[in-house]
Amino acid sequence: MQALTFDNPLLTTYAIAAALTVMKVIGQGWITVAIMMRAHSGWAAPEDIRPGPLNPNPAPEQLAPHEGVERARRIHRNDLENIPAFWVAGFLFILTAPPLWLAQLALYGFVAARAGHFFAYATARSHELRATFYTIGTLITAAMALYVIVAAVV
Repeated sequence: MQALTFDNPLLTTYAIAAALTVMKVIGQGWITVAIMMRAHSGWAAPEDIRPGPLNPNPAPEQLAPHEGVERARRIHRNDLENIPAFWVAGFLFILTAPPLWLAQLALYGFVAARAGHFFAYATARSHELRATFYTIGTLITAAMALYVIVAAVV
């Protein structure tokens, strides 16, 4: 097995895919905040409407649900339900030393599937389109996990 250094193209592939998905998770939180601030609605907790430098004139209406904020939160929740499993399965997968083309297909395929899922969800496309991207991502993660199990048992 090659060392866990960036001289190893498997680790480099994983690191790029993992870093992109880290940025996706962090970015989705900021997208949610940006929508909430623009809408002046959808704030999550009663203390959010206390006066402060960013909210000098709070109003109870800011706690009312807002579809854009709720959509962003659902996207974020879906990321948090799927991306951590990818991080673990992907790292264990590269430890099995799969062919580079297979690792690139799986790891970058997952990133592409999550990007497609985000686009479909953020733009309110059909459930079928969103579910297709979700399914691709979860099948990739499951396939990597099964690959690890087989490699560990054999």
